Amino acid sequence: MDQDNKEEDTVPAPPPANIVHQPPPPPPDTLPRGALDDEDGLSGFGSPKHGPTLSTSTSSFEALDPHDPNLSHLASLMFSHTSNYLQGELSAVLEDYTLLEQMNKATITKYADMRQIGGSVSRALKDLNEKYLALHPYLEQIDQIEDSVTKLEAAAYKLDAYSKRLEAKFKSLEKK
Repeated sequence: MDQDNKEEDTVPAPPPANIVHQPPPPPPDTLPRGALDDEDGLSGFGSPKHGPTLSTSTSSFEALDPHDPNLSHLASLMFSHTSNYLQGELSAVLEDYTLLEQMNKATITKYADMRQIGGSVSRALKDLNEKYLALHPYLEQIDQIEDSVTKLEAAAYKLDAYSKRLEAKFKSLEKK
């Protein structure tokens, strides 16, 4: 391809001189810009001096109106896929909340078990303290008896040593 052919492909041909180009007529439900119905400066659609406003309602799309079938099919596909996506997102969030609810229930059960164990340990400790306090006078008597036995043992050792000395003296006197 040479340079001249490229220019011919990209430059549109001018329209024939005998055809008059007219803009398409406006749709029947719109007014041309600046067309006012009231004295207050509002158009028939409630928009101040700016023409019709776009409606966000879905009632403007009639299923029975003739539309491009490919466009209708693509729009239906888009809505179907968007619906599937949103349902997936909502189900994921629902699963997250269900998991959190199960975790909360498990945590509540675990803490209830720990509270019971703590209560049991507390009662057992209280019982042990009460038993110790009840046994405390006897434990003091045992300590006193142990001290007495220790003193008695010491006295017995002294007595034994004294008796051995006496026996040694007696034997020494007996030999003389």
